[in-house]
Amino acid sequence: MGEGRLAMSYWDDTTVMVTGGAGFLGSHLVEDLEDRSESVEIFVPRSDDYDLRNREEIRAALRDAEPDVVIHLAATVGGIGANRENPGRYFYENAVMGIELIEQARRFGVEKLTVLGTICSYPKHTEVPFSEDDLFEGYPEETNAPYGVAKKALLTQCWAYRKQYDFDAIYLMPVNLYGPRDDFDLETSHVIPAIIRKCVEAREAGEDAITAWGTGSPTREFLYVEDAADGILTATERYDGREPVNLGSGEEISIRELIQTIADLTGFEGDVEWDTSKPDGQPRRCLDTTRAREYFDWEAETGLEAGIRETIEWYEDHRSEIVDHA
Repeated sequence: MGEGRLAMSYWDDTTVMVTGGAGFLGSHLVEDLEDRSESVEIFVPRSDDYDLRNREEIRAALRDAEPDVVIHLAATVGGIGANRENPGRYFYENAVMGIELIEQARRFGVEKLTVLGTICSYPKHTEVPFSEDDLFEGYPEETNAPYGVAKKALLTQCWAYRKQYDFDAIYLMPVNLYGPRDDFDLETSHVIPAIIRKCVEAREAGEDAITAWGTGSPTREFLYVEDAADGILTATERYDGREPVNLGSGEEISIRELIQTIADLTGFEGDVEWDTSKPDGQPRRCLDTTRAREYFDWEAETGLEAGIRETIEWYEDHRSEIVDHA
């Protein structure tokens, strides 16, 4: 992956702190980063050792790491249900983590900061494909607005710090991620891992139907996690601009079609029953990815069906290791 990207030397003899580096996206990003340089030092502040919601523990992590570059992936987030149940927690924890990390990174003399935003920050009825210029044109979809607004505030902070302190902070917005090591807990997972699990379990149990939320009519775009990791690192290497940048695949698919694709690939032959008492979320999501191509010559490489196949294979191989929340 990353064909045509800059030479490995960007990362040589560099110390990089990756918040969330032990998580789903972070674990893939750390592996990619290790492949880019034999001399890069990677520091992952684990939650057991550093509570990144606390200013002093952020400072402790920065003192221990002494990073040249910080990549902020850590977030408190879940699917529609989890967002609906935790609006206050998701707003506070994402805002305080990001605001304090950006401030302390500036104070500690970090040379480059990459902040991950979210497409949940876009207005509910943004014209498709979503252009970064439309980010502040309205209020986000209600079920994930607290999370989206908290993350969008960090973009404003990056702008302000760039202007006042000449602080090199870039802001990237990946579309919905999926892939190996995703969260398959039905209480907190997003749509692709949730439906993979439901289809596999229903197939094995001989059940004739699974239940999906909403009507199936909304559309979504999905980005394979390894592509996302590649995009984030490539942007960190090559991009020093003020403007936020979408990271996406450019493939829009309805939830109904997505679930049928997963059913076919898992070998589940039953019906899908739609629970219309549950929310659909934002009506459409599909990103304009022009900036990523123009600003740092990046495009996703993994097609949706190929990525789903890889994710199903990983889930089938690792089911016994997955422990749900109590």
